[in-house]
Order: sequence, then structure tokens, then C-alpha cells
Amino acid sequence: MSYQVLARKWRPRKFAELVGQEHVVRALTNALDTGRMHHAYLFTGTRGVGKTTIARIFAKSLNCERGESADPCGECAVCTAVDAGRFVDLLEIDAASNTGVDDVREVIENAQYAPARGRFKVYLVDEVHMLSKPAFNALLKTLEEPPPHVKFLLATTDPQKLPVTVLSRCLKFNLKRLLPEQISGQMRHILAAENIPYEDAAIAELARGADGSLRDGLSLLDQAIAYGGGTLRVDDVRAMLGSVARGQVLGLLQALAGGNGEALLAECARIASFSPDFGGVLDDLASVLHRIQLVQLVPGYRPDEGGGDDDALVALAQQLAPEDVQLYYQIATTGRRDLSLAPDARTGFEMAMLRMLAFRPGEGGGAPVERAAPPAARPSAPPPRTTPAANERMHMASVAEPPAPRAAATPVPAPAAPAPASPTPRAPVAVDARGLPHWDSLIEQANLRGPLGQLAQNAALRGRDGHTLLLALQPAHMHLAVEPMVSQMEERIGQAMGERVRLRFVEEHGAAAETPAARAANAREAAQAAAEQAIEDDPLVQSLKREFGARVVPQSIKPYEN
Repeated sequence: MSYQVLARKWRPRKFAELVGQEHVVRALTNALDTGRMHHAYLFTGTRGVGKTTIARIFAKSLNCERGESADPCGECAVCTAVDAGRFVDLLEIDAASNTGVDDVREVIENAQYAPARGRFKVYLVDEVHMLSKPAFNALLKTLEEPPPHVKFLLATTDPQKLPVTVLSRCLKFNLKRLLPEQISGQMRHILAAENIPYEDAAIAELARGADGSLRDGLSLLDQAIAYGGGTLRVDDVRAMLGSVARGQVLGLLQALAGGNGEALLAECARIASFSPDFGGVLDDLASVLHRIQLVQLVPGYRPDEGGGDDDALVALAQQLAPEDVQLYYQIATTGRRDLSLAPDARTGFEMAMLRMLAFRPGEGGGAPVERAAPPAARPSAPPPRTTPAANERMHMASVAEPPAPRAAATPVPAPAAPAPASPTPRAPVAVDARGLPHWDSLIEQANLRGPLGQLAQNAALRGRDGHTLLLALQPAHMHLAVEPMVSQMEERIGQAMGERVRLRFVEEHGAAAETPAARAANAREAAQAAAEQAIEDDPLVQSLKREFGARVVPQSIKPYEN
């Protein structure tokens, strides 16, 4: 007997065998058991998640010789014919290759005739969004009022392309992408039944590579079994997929945390020696950064993948600032997108990593930054000059994070000696006429970015009581003032002011107008209005409007940013 691929051999033949999609199975099961069935169903979702499989099981349930139910026998002539793809009353139509109105008219004409063997004639139209507009129009009347013995099952990966007139005539079920845990569980079940030895780490790699599609996962599993000569080993799977071990990705982040460019390039070269898919490496890096951010910002969260790298993740979460993790994540995802524009994939990957190092906050373009040290004495020194490289880093930070107003503040010089017992301010902090710290200046001085910056920018400084700063927040922003955000913000501001401070947030409905975020928004609106007026006043624009009836589209005008 010829070999049958795993995706076909293990295709579910009953609703109980389906992996995931419980919400769809429950609805169809109840409809079959109660006899309350619609005449047209639309199944949407990405490839390989079970659209046509569910449609075929539904067709068996409607026509099983032992009775109409949600649990077809799988043994009668009808069930075996459906499984073999030769049941005469199940008409599968590939809309991608039968797009014309003539193909649809043939379906409509045949629909009026009674089923040949079963109780229902079932039309399964795959990739229905590929039908032409005239074909949809020809289908509409029959789709709305079909003969009682006809059921339409439509499947598509792109429901946005369907006319609303079709959507309104169908019951729609959106099939979800499968989780890696669901895919790996089914792979283990199949490998045990096939008596094929495997390593758990190999299954995890394949489940991630499946990208939510069980069919794709089983195709990769077939390929990996052949690649490994009948055994599933993680090294073989990584070589086949062009992926790398999680520890190597952690090595990149450890080099970044230390600001060590030499170590970073060495890690890049080590990864390149495996000839990996560099886009996949950046995806893995983004996934690790996501887990690190969860450790940092979600109290009580602990990594639970069991990959043996939990301690390393927790250590990195302590070394990296949360806003740096956000910046690295954005660089990884945009670098993934831009790989096709690079001279070659390795160059694009290395430039993404070097970009993380170059735009790492701190003086000296990548030098290590002390994060959680207690306040230290700072010698008086003139502020360093802003270099073009520093300006470039500031520009990148403004691209990678939400824009925030930047008030003038004295740059912080590097520490030159160990901290004495009594801390002193590292640099002057601007104050207003009442002797309170200037909030915009303090935000800049404390280098509050990312989530901390969002909290600070939406707060208004109301006063000071000893070492406690009173900050007002709108009700819509009170959810930001939670641990560990407040503690991290207290530490940063205390370092900027040279003293230990506490922050007390109060809810205030009128606080929005006095926050840095509100002032920045007003400045943007004023700049936008000025830019639009400048375009309107331009002599060339006025001439075009007079002579050609041209008009200015306001949304297309953007203020010039120096």
C-alpha cells in the first residue's frame, strides 16, 4: 500500500476528533441534535485550521444512514463515501478555479433536483471569496431561498472580500488559529500511535513553526520524520527549519544588556553558522522579549514553558529596563519586516541587532547603564555637548515610542566616585516660582520612557509634602498607577532629584489640561493648523486652485519636523 501523508491519514472524521474549534463544534452539534439547522453556513479562518474538515463532518452528520445526528457512525456506505471523497450528494467546488457565472448557474440548476442517495444535497464551496461579482449575484437568490433538501457550506480565508449580501444570508463561524500547545499535543498523540520516537523539544519547534495551522504542522512533521530517518530529534528539526536554540537568542540579549558590541557580533556569527532563517530568529527574539516584559510588568508572572531558561529570563528582566525591552521588541519586529530590503538576510539581521545597541539609552552610545543603584553623589561638571550621534539616538527613540514633549534639562554626567553616605543631586532640576520641581524637566531628567513615560506624561504635579510628590491623574489613566510601575518611577525620580521620594497619585477630573501629554497634544494641533494655513497661503497652491480647480486635502498635510 502506498504511503498516506499524516495530514490526510489523521484528518478528523468526527466532531469529537477535532483539535480546537470547540465553539463551532458546540453550535453545530446543538443544531443537529435539535433539528434547528440553517440552510447556509460560512466557515472562515486561516489555512489548515479545519474549515473543510468541519464541513465534511457536517455533511456526514446530515446524511448518515443510521440517522441525522452530531455523531455519524463512520461505517455506513454514506460515511465511508464522504471520507473517500466520492459521495455523490456532496459537491465540493473550488471557487478559485470555478469563478465564473456559468459555473454558478450550473450549481443553481442542479440544486433543484432531489439528492441521489442522501437526505440532503450539500454544496461545499471552498475559497468562496474568489467568485466573481456576477457569480455572487447569480448565487444570491438560491442562497437566500434554497430548496429544502439543499445545504450550502462556504469556506474562505478572506471573508472581507465577500459581499455583505452574502454574509447576511449565512451563519458565520470564525475558526481560530490553533495554539502551539494544541498542535504539539496532537503531534504527540500521532507519534505515539505511529510508534515513532521523538524529543519533546523537537515537537515544540515544529508546533511553533506551524504558525497556528495543524495541517502545516503535520506536513512539517512528515518532513522532519523523513529528514531524521524515522526519528524526531531537535537538532534535525532546527536544521530543517533553519531555527536556533532559545539559549542562543538569550545570548544576544545578554550581550545587549551588558552593552558589549564585541560579544553581540560574536553571538550573531555563532547563529549565522547554523544557516538559520534570520526572520525566524527575530521572531524568536520578539517572543523572548514578550516573556521578559511579562516578568517585569505583571506581578506574580513566572515563565512556564519549561524550556530550562526560566532563570535566565528572570535575570534579564532584572538587567533590562522595561522601556528598553519595548524598544528592542519594536526593532525586532520592524527588522523582521525589513529583511527583504537588506542586501542579504544576515546583514539585515546584524543591523537590527546593532540598532538595538546603538539606540540603547545612556551616554556613550551603548555603555552599560546602572539601573537600580541607590542615589550617588555627583560632582559638579559642565553639561556635555550634544553630538550628532546623540541626536540620532534621540530621534530613533522618538520614532520607537509615543512622542512626548522634551523640556530643557541638564544632561546627567557619569559618576566619577563611589556614593557617599548622604546623597546629593546629580544635576540641577528646574523649579518654578513656588519652589516645586518643574514636572516636564523632571520627566526628562529621570529618563522616563515607555510605560513609565506614559504614566508621567499623563500626570499633573499638584504639590509637595516633605519627600512626597502629589500627582493628579484623570480617571481614565488611574489604572496606570500600579506596582511595580510606581516603585520604578519613584526610584528614577529620586535619582534625578538626589533624594528619596514617594509618589502619591490622586484622581482628579480637571487634571488633563495641565499634563505634559495635553501640552504636547496642543502643540501638535497648533503645528498642524499652522502647516495647513501655510499650504493654503502658498501662492503656487492658490494659483492651482484658481486655474485648475484644485483643492487641498487637509489630512495629507504633515507639519515639518526639524
